[in-house]
Amino acid sequence: MEDMTRRQGSYPPIADYAFISDCHCTALVSRTGSVDWCCMPRVDSDSCFGRLLDWKEGGYCAISPTDANHVVTRRYLPDTMVLETRFRTAEGEILLYDYFAIGNDVNGQMRHDHVRIVQGVSGAMEVQIEMRPRFEFGKIIPRTRRHANGVYTTIGSNMGLMIDADCPLEVIRHCDLEARCRVSAGQRVRLLVHFESPELIDQAVVSRKLDAADIDAGFERTCAWWRNWIGGGRAREMTLDMQTVRSMLILKSLTYESTGAIIAAPTTSLPEAVGEGRNWDYRFSWVRDSVFMVRALYETGYEQEAKRFLQFIQRSSAGSAEQLQIMYAVDGKRRLTEIELGWLEGYRGSRPVRIGNHAATQIQLDVYGAILEIAWEWHANHHPIDRQYWSFLTDAVNAVCARWQEPDHGIWEFRSAPRHFVHSKAMCWGALEHGIRLARENRLRAPLDRWMRTRDAIRDAIQSAGFDSRRGIFIQAFNDDQLDAALLLLPRIGFIDYNDPRMIRTADAICEELDQDGLILRYKTADGLPGCEGVFIACTFWLAGCLASQGRRGPAWTYYRRATECANDIGLLSEEFDIEQRQMLGNFPQGLTHVSQIMARLALDRMGG
Repeated sequence: MEDMTRRQGSYPPIADYAFISDCHCTALVSRTGSVDWCCMPRVDSDSCFGRLLDWKEGGYCAISPTDANHVVTRRYLPDTMVLETRFRTAEGEILLYDYFAIGNDVNGQMRHDHVRIVQGVSGAMEVQIEMRPRFEFGKIIPRTRRHANGVYTTIGSNMGLMIDADCPLEVIRHCDLEARCRVSAGQRVRLLVHFESPELIDQAVVSRKLDAADIDAGFERTCAWWRNWIGGGRAREMTLDMQTVRSMLILKSLTYESTGAIIAAPTTSLPEAVGEGRNWDYRFSWVRDSVFMVRALYETGYEQEAKRFLQFIQRSSAGSAEQLQIMYAVDGKRRLTEIELGWLEGYRGSRPVRIGNHAATQIQLDVYGAILEIAWEWHANHHPIDRQYWSFLTDAVNAVCARWQEPDHGIWEFRSAPRHFVHSKAMCWGALEHGIRLARENRLRAPLDRWMRTRDAIRDAIQSAGFDSRRGIFIQAFNDDQLDAALLLLPRIGFIDYNDPRMIRTADAICEELDQDGLILRYKTADGLPGCEGVFIACTFWLAGCLASQGRRGPAWTYYRRATECANDIGLLSEEFDIEQRQMLGNFPQGLTHVSQIMARLALDRMGG
């Protein structure tokens, strides 16, 4: 028990981490300059640095002053995902830049380079470099060796890294690398970590040597790439505030560029309750979340990303409606078997650590509504619905007709018995509504009479069994008086107007019953899992957007500002927040939270004031 308490104290708060990405690889860098999570060459690869999930065995890559008496500040360079960490001591000041290089492809082949640059600003400072690569989530200790040209390689299992630096490195215990160097004003020290397949690594070493000028040019090229991207989306002449710009950059960073998929988060098993088992792998692309993201991308003018993501979902969900899943791997793979990694202690002792996600096999009927809403966005942005795509969409709508009366696991992916969730039924209604409108506007063949009858039957069922007539509000599930923050999405689906008295009362009831210190819980219902979770930050943004759309300016801004206070010092938002401990919870940074922030801010801007 004493050892576990000590280790829990070793883990930094989630808020201490920054996120970097090249839209293929991802990493988290701590405030102290340690890379404690890194997945290469894909966002869902096994980690090569992973002490985020096991402080002793997971591996890391740290660069920091040897003088413990230093002051740290950090920021992203404006309009980029390049992290700048500033260290100051009595002797001097340095900057540490962290980024994945973009635009350094060789012969058409994608390169995956994590670059770390130490730049002297004033005086002089001794810096220590520690690299402890551990592959397959800390299971494999690789073997590291130095080559004649000064390049280092570390190989284990099916992973390989090439490491190059313009300061001498020493191999420790055949697996680790260490160095100390003194950095003076105007001097740069560069460290490059490059992923390479083990069978190709010896060949790659022959032609590899760190080129300082090339690294520096790549730094400028990477900054320019991010700035060109964020600047290119403002086709609609909108002015985005700093938090919304950061959220847009996070969405882009969560994109897997090869396919256009957008993952929910770059991490797995960061707990919803510290020390409990509410730990899930979020490195996949949820169809449901795609609706939010596509809308946000279109509304902010990033149409190319929206189009590519729509195409990814179309490809991945192609086939029969019966085989439709709620989520896919970034390459479209369907089998996401959930596995527990028993050798990892988990973040602050939060076991088990999981990879894969069992929720991929759940029945979640809202996926049909998401598929049809994506199709509607495709159509609304002047893209044709071809015959093959329409055939699939018709199958999906017909599946709703056949299945809408079944219980399901809902938007929150409950692991208890399925129920008749109001949000799921409303999404089924939305699938039929969008299917009917697509058929009419495109003059496509469809069994419209059946679709309209079913659509109306679903509305009747929701208004009967999914509505508490005594309180005049919608409820979480049929004939259950519990509330659910997902009800805030009913107007977004199109099921009801924001200003309908029933929706106003529902929003008021959520404020009253699910509010905790100005933030909103998802629900208070027992969900079949041990322990309690924090407030779900996206739900607070949903409430802010709903209140803004109802013209309630004061409360909308109050909830919006309270939710943005949950961001860390560089604008990153997690999945949940622990009010009592004032700490982030859940996987980080969370795409749904960031896209909900964007949509809430757009709603507030439309309201004016």
